[in-house]
Amino acid sequence: MNVDDSAHAVVHDYPGGSESLAPRLGMSPAVLNSKVNPNTSTHKLGLVEAVRISALTEDDRILRAFAQQCGCIVLRAPDANDAAASDMAVLELVAAVGGSQGDLFGSIHRGLADGVLTEAEFALIRTAGTAAMEKVAALLRRLDGMVER
Repeated sequence: MNVDDSAHAVVHDYPGGSESLAPRLGMSPAVLNSKVNPNTSTHKLGLVEAVRISALTEDDRILRAFAQQCGCIVLRAPDANDAAASDMAVLELVAAVGGSQGDLFGSIHRGLADGVLTEAEFALIRTAGTAAMEKVAALLRRLDGMVER
């Protein structure tokens, strides 16, 4: 999904849509609708506004679309409270990393099983791959919190 389509979806998927979100952004629903309408050229969503929308909605689709268009990926940052963890919590996270890799390889297997990889199949692979990388990042954060400095 491209950035324009993502912005439109984020605003309109928000509970109450632009009618609820626009006042929180300090603008009218009509202006917000124009800014996120991919077919409107008179109003454009600015970067600062996109960041505010993402933060208010707690929806990272605009960021992910932006990163994808630039050839990058977005990994959710591990919770800072997860840095100090017990041995059992680390073991659970190691198992989650393994499970996420199984999900990734399973989605690759299913996507390639018929010899044709579709856009939809690749989207599932990308989602599983990103989830796996997020689990690895969380594990690294926890292990870093255990390092005796």
